[in-house]
Amino acid sequence: MRTIFALALAGVVPAAWAQTPASNPMPDGSSDMYVGLGAVSAPRYQGSGEHRVTALPLVQVQWSNGIFISGMSAGLHLSSNPVLEYGPMVAVLARRSSGGSHDTLGGPFGSLDLSGTQNKPATPAGGTPSRPSVAPPPLEEKAAPTWQRSGNRLAGTETIGARLQAGVFVNYYLTPSLRLTNNLLAGSGRDRHGASWTVGVQHVTRALAPHNSVSLAADLTMVNRSYNESYFGVSLRDTMYSGNMPYAPGGGVRDVAVSARWNLALSPGWMVSSAVRAARLQGDARRSPLVERANNITVSTGLAYRF
Repeated sequence: MRTIFALALAGVVPAAWAQTPASNPMPDGSSDMYVGLGAVSAPRYQGSGEHRVTALPLVQVQWSNGIFISGMSAGLHLSSNPVLEYGPMVAVLARRSSGGSHDTLGGPFGSLDLSGTQNKPATPAGGTPSRPSVAPPPLEEKAAPTWQRSGNRLAGTETIGARLQAGVFVNYYLTPSLRLTNNLLAGSGRDRHGASWTVGVQHVTRALAPHNSVSLAADLTMVNRSYNESYFGVSLRDTMYSGNMPYAPGGGVRDVAVSARWNLALSPGWMVSSAVRAARLQGDARRSPLVERANNITVSTGLAYRF
């Protein structure tokens, strides 16, 4: 029986970062379910220099008919070949507000105080006060753009709603413990025309020590222009309210990443799952004025019970 536990990052990171659960042959009508609670320290958004810690659910369910739910994604295993896995999948990409991904604390765009950006000198351009008998008031310093005042480059940018993406996965086992993974998803971004393709390699070690297993992975994600324009671009509208320079990125490699996961079985029913992922933005995504840090690290841990 092959089982790869996936921690549900519940919208903090893109769903494609989670590994698709391996096909798990089981008796007809049966299921394999993990449910628990974890915590994750992740960048506020892709390219953010600020991390936040969030409590999140851990969910993975597989049924004997091939249907699975893994965090914020779900799919269907169609292959009966033990070395090839493929099928359709859907995944939720979380809402990104001006405060970050899945942000519930950042105020909506309409609540931002932008009046300071319209301040003008009290003296006409010619240098003569409009009322000579009254000393002109001191010149007010023009307010800094919102992101400079708040330390958040997303401040003032347009919110991108949560998106339901649809696509396919194709995985191939080179050995029983080494598999190539592919996830292709479409439907993200402001206009829902964004698409991403994540290709990677994963190694699963089963007998590192009694009750312990470690999996290692490396992946590369490519995106189209619409994706990059939505999540890394700066429109004229965003420039007006955020202070960032206009930026229109093209498609290409978004990031490369390596990750490791450690599972500790406390009993037949209880498991502790911990993971770390280090990613580096590439190409037009890395050059975006919204990016504060090209290197991002996500750390998570959680306790789950197997039903």
